Amino acid sequence: MDIKPNTIHRVNGYGKDAYTYYPVLIMGAGESGIAMACRLKEVLGLDQFRVFERQSGIGGTWWINRYPGVACDVPAIFYSFSFCPNNAWQSFHPEGPEILQYFHDVCAKYRILNNVQCNTDVTEIRWLENEKLWEATLCYLVPGTGDLSRKERSDRMQAKGRKAVIVGEEKVRAKIICSCAGGFVEPNPWPTKISGLDRFEGKFCHTARWDPSVNLKDKDVVVVGSGCSAAQVVPRITQEPYNAKSVTQIMRSPPWVVPRPVAPGGEKWWHEKSPWWFTNFPILARSLRTLIFFLSEKQWFDYFLQTPRSKAKRKVREERLLQHMRMTAPQKYWSILTPDYDSACKRLIYDAFWLKSLQDPKIELTTKPLKSIEPRGVIVGSKGIYPTKDIEDGELETSEETISADVILLANGFEIETWLAPTKIIGRDGTELQEVWDQRGGPQAYMGNAIDGFPNFFIIFGPNTATGHNSVILASENMVEYTLKFVRYLLRGEVNVFEVKKEKEIAWAKEMQEKLKLTVFGDGCNSWYRTSNGWNATTYPYSQIDFGIRCMFPKWSDWHIEYTRKGIRRRKVRSLVGLLTFAAIIVGAYSIRRNPVAGLVAIPHIAKRLLKRLLLSGLKLVE
Repeated sequence: MDIKPNTIHRVNGYGKDAYTYYPVLIMGAGESGIAMACRLKEVLGLDQFRVFERQSGIGGTWWINRYPGVACDVPAIFYSFSFCPNNAWQSFHPEGPEILQYFHDVCAKYRILNNVQCNTDVTEIRWLENEKLWEATLCYLVPGTGDLSRKERSDRMQAKGRKAVIVGEEKVRAKIICSCAGGFVEPNPWPTKISGLDRFEGKFCHTARWDPSVNLKDKDVVVVGSGCSAAQVVPRITQEPYNAKSVTQIMRSPPWVVPRPVAPGGEKWWHEKSPWWFTNFPILARSLRTLIFFLSEKQWFDYFLQTPRSKAKRKVREERLLQHMRMTAPQKYWSILTPDYDSACKRLIYDAFWLKSLQDPKIELTTKPLKSIEPRGVIVGSKGIYPTKDIEDGELETSEETISADVILLANGFEIETWLAPTKIIGRDGTELQEVWDQRGGPQAYMGNAIDGFPNFFIIFGPNTATGHNSVILASENMVEYTLKFVRYLLRGEVNVFEVKKEKEIAWAKEMQEKLKLTVFGDGCNSWYRTSNGWNATTYPYSQIDFGIRCMFPKWSDWHIEYTRKGIRRRKVRSLVGLLTFAAIIVGAYSIRRNPVAGLVAIPHIAKRLLKRLLLSGLKLVE
């Protein structure tokens, strides 16, 4: 039986060497994976693909982050797919459940739910040179265990055995693999230097792995961290339905806090009126989205560069932000809420509630260092470490304080130094991707999308693709459209292998690191954008407009392309079409110049002759 290559099928029945073949395998069902799946169907007409997701549901970070107050800090009309807009957002900055529902609705509209397989962890992918295919190892998980962190799964297997997490394993093969794993996957662990967590008698959880069974009512809560998650969770948990008795937030250094933009017309108008207006007049929604995009791009040139103009504008904005902080937060916190680094070199907090919540007597903010954990509380130093250390380096602090704690919430972000981990990715000649990155200084990928030695492997929203000022969904969409330009030829059978050239990948990575030094992400401060050795694998050193244009026009000369016989023939036909079209233009222009009337009359006859030659030449090439 003749089976088309772009069809999912079983090879070798139930023999030892049997496997399932997928034309395209997508790792991850977050926003990038959803975008890739939808566009495969819409642009290329392909429904023979599979999306493997470790978690128990679709939505990526919006599936797993369920802490109180979780919300989008980008206006949702911009934090959504351009190919599938939602004109009925109930809030200008919707909370997690509404965003998750949007992604689920997109999946339903494009009918890709049956292409997604949850509770399945892609633990390893290996390039098979002879077959020109990828072999992927799938681990089928006990439902729900994929929502646990890597450490939690490991601890469970050690305590209860492997089958408490993994119920089966299978090896499959694919022509193309698209990694849509995302960066916010594994939560940062508890700091190892802070002892005593095992003795704690209360409840403990990370905001990225929220435990809904935790009862906060009339409890003393300690929140460790001062990033976006902490700024969202702290104001919420003293309110209904949580009603914490007290909240102590432990902060090492302050973030820059930007007042969250107010919805056009106000939140009440947006909730009640905007769905009707934008649904009946979609051009209004598209116009607002475009306006937000250009305003976001303007911020790049205003605040993120190290030019005299940007530096001056940053100073003006910083004064404005500090003035806002002093008008909103209690005076006792002004000194510890004044950052000592350039704004924008760390992730900004777009806030509507956190600074105001510090007026609540139930909430206490401190920079006293966390020392250890006791059964019913935490031990902190008696003096704050910000804005200036009261204790000289090397001097021992003898006094300590105990803060009562029934619940400890860790809000210290994610592991971002280990891109694509824990999946082991083995390319040509048995080379592991993490080893390549270690040798070259840090995580990197040409256009944030491809690495030499790993053919037909494409990363969506890979290293150096975040701009820090724009919607990550826009960046993901750009990467998806870029990737489809390569996938198209692979699925048509015109190309066997796409692989970026080594020298081009290395040159790209070098350019990224050098150009980032000319931005606020260079030496402005230490942030999670940079690894411990100073390597920045997160941010892009140019505007999103620049990145979008690069994605629209791939540099084919930067790639090793292994054409099939069919691809070689079609390439010759396309070249011939281009030459004959150019010739027709030249002949027509010459004829019109000599005799405008006769030239215009002759153009159809010239076109017919050239078309006849083209068809004859094409037939010979096909033969």
